[in-house]
Amino acid sequence: MTHGIKTKRSFCILSALSGILGVLMLITSFSINTGPPPGSSGPALERFVEQSYKSVLWGAWLQAVGPIFVVLFAFALVHLSGAERRISGWMTFFGATTLMTVNLIEVTFYICALFTTPSGMIDIGIRLISSVQHLYFIVSAPAVFLPLGIALINSRVIPRVLGYLALGLGATFALVGIASLLTLALPASITSLGSIQALWWLAAAFSLLFRSPTSVALDHSGEE
Repeated sequence: MTHGIKTKRSFCILSALSGILGVLMLITSFSINTGPPPGSSGPALERFVEQSYKSVLWGAWLQAVGPIFVVLFAFALVHLSGAERRISGWMTFFGATTLMTVNLIEVTFYICALFTTPSGMIDIGIRLISSVQHLYFIVSAPAVFLPLGIALINSRVIPRVLGYLALGLGATFALVGIASLLTLALPASITSLGSIQALWWLAAAFSLLFRSPTSVALDHSGEE
């Protein structure tokens, strides 16, 4: 029994650290890859690409790799809650896959926008980035937070309030996606809302990190 508690506790710690690392990588990514100044075009865009070439590529790498650790943390929460064989767990897996797909498409367009030939390639890349950003609000964020929230409010893995907050976040992102559907290029006031989810992941990760070893053993009745 003691060995089982220690093993589960180690799993929780590593999972929480994975979530924290992933969020920190994403924060760093958006800090060094801020995008061109609003309204930039032509020579101004070319100067931005020339001056920010390395930071955009490193930011793209961080944004591509960071979510892998966040998704790993989400999968761990599903496992610890015992939901991996329930529809909420399956849909969380689907949502995480969708989130990674949308994220990698956006990263691809970051790199695409760095090409200076053929003429107009930079502007096309930026328009593609603006297009795919809609998908985060329309489908990928809601598809993760809604089922994950359901899984968490039916368990004691982390405080249930975080499960309800996840449901609120998922619903909010979905509503923002609908409300902004007719805006082709989302303004910073909307895209910045995506950073709110980082606070949730950090809160969930630290909650799991500092859970007591005894409660870890009691959470998942189906654990071997």
